[in-house]
Amino acid sequence: MHDVIDYDKFNQFSIVHHSSGIEGSTLTENETRLLLEEGITPKGKPLEHSLMVKDHYDALLFVLDAARKKTPLTVNFIQSINARVMKHTGGLYNTIFGEIDATKGMFRKGNVSAGGSYFVNYDKVERYTSELVDKINKELISAITIEEQLHLSFIAHFDLISIHPFYDGNGRASRLLMNYIQCYYGLPLAIVYQEDKVDYYDALQAARKQEDISIFTGFMTEQYKKFLLNEMQQFRRDIGTEPSKKNNRIDGKGFSFFF
Repeated sequence: MHDVIDYDKFNQFSIVHHSSGIEGSTLTENETRLLLEEGITPKGKPLEHSLMVKDHYDALLFVLDAARKKTPLTVNFIQSINARVMKHTGGLYNTIFGEIDATKGMFRKGNVSAGGSYFVNYDKVERYTSELVDKINKELISAITIEEQLHLSFIAHFDLISIHPFYDGNGRASRLLMNYIQCYYGLPLAIVYQEDKVDYYDALQAARKQEDISIFTGFMTEQYKKFLLNEMQQFRRDIGTEPSKKNNRIDGKGFSFFF
């Protein structure tokens, strides 16, 4: 039937639209869909934004395929996510250690800050990323309940973006790592909504400053609930029920793996 909506693909387009929008893409959700589904490049928009969207979508498909195959998480896998995100928009960075090509998923070789936040020293990036991968792999086995599984995906998101292992694409790679874990468990994929960008950054910064991961997991729980409510509203006419008003927070532990 040609009139059947592919909700998985619709969700994927939304993930790409909002995640790219957080990083500066000006494409509307409809323009994102037309670009990814029909190859129509929007007029009057920077080509870089279309390239960003297409790369993000390719990276998302890569992540979901790996998750469905239960591909083990490795440092190289994290780098491959970033390489795909930055494939057509990544630049070259000249450092005292040589040239760093952002399109290759290469770790940064310099210290960085963003929005008043300073991230771990470059010489700790590889070790921290390796330790994060080890911890996530262990938790993937032990996380049994949906609450535990979502909590793991949110912590992985927080920790990778806090390590900030790359010069660019850290936010997108971190959100894709979160989606990898969710897909690994067969859960709906979370969206960080573009219109909530300020609250997203505030939650990240507050969680680091106060050393309380529940600030960020609480925010992500609200984002997840927002996504699920939006999904239920799309089906409400067919199933004849109202979205639940129950407000559950996934606070879990007081700290992340590292911060």
